[in-house]
Amino acid sequence: MKPYKQITEEDLKNLAKIIDRERILWKKEINEEYSHDELSAGQHYPDIVVRVTSAEEVSKILAYANKNNIPVTPRGAGTGLVGAAVAVEQGIMIDTTLMNHFLELDEQNLTLTVEPGVLLMELAEYVEKRGYFYPPDPGEKSATIGGNISTNAGGMRAVKFGVTRDYIRGLEIVLADGTIMTLGGKTVKNSSGYALKDLIVGSEGTLAIITKAILRLLPLPKKNVSLLVPFPTLEQAIRAVPPIIKSKAIPTAIEFMEKEVIMDAEKYLGRKFPDNQADAYLLLKFDGNTMEEIASYYDSVAQICLDQGAIDLLIADTDERAESIWKARGAFLEAIKSSTTAMDEVDVVVPRSSVNDLVEYIHNLQKQTGTRIKCFGHAGDGNLHAYILKDDMTDEQWKKALAVTMGKMYQKARTLKGSVSGEHGIGYAKKEYLKQSMPAEALQIMQGIKKAFDPHNILNPCKVCQ
Repeated sequence: MKPYKQITEEDLKNLAKIIDRERILWKKEINEEYSHDELSAGQHYPDIVVRVTSAEEVSKILAYANKNNIPVTPRGAGTGLVGAAVAVEQGIMIDTTLMNHFLELDEQNLTLTVEPGVLLMELAEYVEKRGYFYPPDPGEKSATIGGNISTNAGGMRAVKFGVTRDYIRGLEIVLADGTIMTLGGKTVKNSSGYALKDLIVGSEGTLAIITKAILRLLPLPKKNVSLLVPFPTLEQAIRAVPPIIKSKAIPTAIEFMEKEVIMDAEKYLGRKFPDNQADAYLLLKFDGNTMEEIASYYDSVAQICLDQGAIDLLIADTDERAESIWKARGAFLEAIKSSTTAMDEVDVVVPRSSVNDLVEYIHNLQKQTGTRIKCFGHAGDGNLHAYILKDDMTDEQWKKALAVTMGKMYQKARTLKGSVSGEHGIGYAKKEYLKQSMPAEALQIMQGIKKAFDPHNILNPCKVCQ
């Protein structure tokens, strides 16, 4: 590949013919927040930021960039954790946050058409007010739906409802050369050739830029109940998960947490967790149309937990009770971050039966590497979030400890038949671990797909498999 073109004043003038100058940030106008995402330690400033409002603007910008060999980085709210929305090669950053409109609610087909800049919390409020339900529920509610689609975000409800890909009926995308294309639509079934739409979901902006999405909705469950179950050990808590999954009562969510992380959340929020008698907990959620229906679900699950050694069962059957528990769970990431000077994350996924093996390995790894590691995650789908903390290490010590610790964790995940990322994606921060974990032939296929979509490699270079 030939070197990318360096952006000049002339490029600024040409881009200002496509998009209002007021929506262009140039040099010192570019805020520091555009240089990183939520967790990235390094800073990479784009040369120019364009705040687009339409697919047509995106099309013209990409056509210009493709013709002039300028790298382009798409960005939503910047809440990612792997550097996918960071301009490693500088160039143009396309900010989609102004494309934040609800375009159509189709109640006949149970779909909602939105622009990519709509925030997840806005989306949830919009559909729930109208009696509908969008199941994907990533922890970061201020993320954009475009970012969720780009990483195939999962979240706590994945155990019952699946992940973002399962709720994308159609996409409008812009290819690297500026071509606007629609993939999929409102149909429920489609066996017409290769599933190009599904390739875009999870591609982290390396194949195309999303400018519109048709989302699948469900009727809104009328009631929900949460169950907090304390266990003497994490092993006993995790051991309860397979029989819960095999039972007919599938919870909406099954989360695991340890006392150490709960204490961080208590300190961060300034409020007590509803229970502090155990070292490990399962947090389950059930939904349905009546309390009687839900009770029939959690009664059998409660018995399974007691049979596996649960100390107690705490039922949160009011909004107030449930909120105190889920607010603590939602604060785990920020609470851990506030307890240290810097951190990085491993977002591995393993078979459900192997979660405890991995957690126990991580506990022992702290002693081997001299690092503090906090973890929690989705017991229902085997997705573990492990945060490696810098504390008072020097930068050199941190760099070395991080490489060793991450390498060992990913290696252990591979031996447990797991994968590098369950929901946060690869970006530039995890791509070397992806390459280590995949067969060379699979990487070649991925690189071939990238080349077919983006022959000049202008779209989000240095990410995923590149």
